[in-house]
Amino acid sequence: MRPHTTAAGPSLKDAWGGLATAAGRQDPYPFYEAIRAHGEATWLKPGRLVVVGYEECDRALRDSRLHVQDAASYDESAPGWREHSSLRAFTSSMLYSNPPDHTRLRAVAGFAFTPPRIRELRSVIEDMTDRLLDRMAGLGAGGSSVDVIAEFASRLPVAVISAMLGFPEEDQVWFRDMASTVAVSTDGFGDPAALERADRAMDEMTAYFTELVDRRRRDPRDDLVTLLTETHDGDPRRLGRDELMGTLMVLLTAGFETTSFLIGHGAMLAMEQRTFAERLRLEPDFASRYVEEILRFEPPVHVTSRWAAADTELLGAPVPAGTRLTLILAAANRDARRFADPARFDPDRPDNRPLSFGAGGHFCLGAPLARLEAAIALPRLFARFPGLAATEPPVYRDRWVVRGLDTFPVTVAA
Repeated sequence: MRPHTTAAGPSLKDAWGGLATAAGRQDPYPFYEAIRAHGEATWLKPGRLVVVGYEECDRALRDSRLHVQDAASYDESAPGWREHSSLRAFTSSMLYSNPPDHTRLRAVAGFAFTPPRIRELRSVIEDMTDRLLDRMAGLGAGGSSVDVIAEFASRLPVAVISAMLGFPEEDQVWFRDMASTVAVSTDGFGDPAALERADRAMDEMTAYFTELVDRRRRDPRDDLVTLLTETHDGDPRRLGRDELMGTLMVLLTAGFETTSFLIGHGAMLAMEQRTFAERLRLEPDFASRYVEEILRFEPPVHVTSRWAAADTELLGAPVPAGTRLTLILAAANRDARRFADPARFDPDRPDNRPLSFGAGGHFCLGAPLARLEAAIALPRLFARFPGLAATEPPVYRDRWVVRGLDTFPVTVAA
């Protein structure tokens, strides 16, 4: 790990600081490369390590001595965080917990994401996709502009996860908007106004979930809300009340926003390179490779973090206990040591294994579902609308940690 004073070009401080600017949030990749010039893992300051290399990130994600941020670590690093309901909810979930709590919470929800259960959802996803495409056709009749993000890329994942959880169809758009507002809290404390909006949205959703859980107690259904409620009621030590709410929140937000960004990026890239749109229509086996390359080239989740609970090392370099690590997964996915010509979008690249869903014990539980949704949605989108074309440039959301398109107006006419 090279010290930050040795590299040419922008200083590490300037490269890091650029990620907090509007330019950095819209296109962070030049700043990632400026950080990489200082080393694949480099010290931002004592006790703070920034990691952009593929092998380095992979090792860090798999090291059991490197923990995710949890309530105890937030107490130390961010006093006052408990005043924010949006942060409290996420820290009550598997997303921000470590073993043994993480193991317990993951087991509670994991049964819903086994390969057989995901395969059973194929026909449901196909039907939901086709209904949304019918709706887009109506909205785009006569050449009218349609926002492919609002009307397709975000509607499909929220419909799928809502069906699994048991949320009423008429509430899905509300869920989408509330969950998007809440998810901003995963970016931390950078925008106090956004965090305040996230808290208000979290309070509304918690009230909704509380009422829904009470209804499922009175009227059980074949859905995840019922099963999670029964788990909590049967043994609160297995799933506490706050953990129940946190699990519902994480399943909803993680189950739709990142998949929405995945589908949106796939639509954008295929419209930029029409050969890929054609292959999605005509080659049945192409979609899975295409989705994997989207995950590498434009991953929804750019950053995750760890902290060293004990002394460890990263490829031979010491990492003392207490060190905070920022793992920039999107930069690792463009590491030239691992991927040839990494700035080129190439769905046919061999041995394509991006780190977009993480690795190790915190590997994303919903990864198979996200891959399946995108692999179904994108070929059907371009088969139904072979003339799909942008009417305005896509616009990214003003975020960094979880990054994706906010709007993308298109015409659907052939």
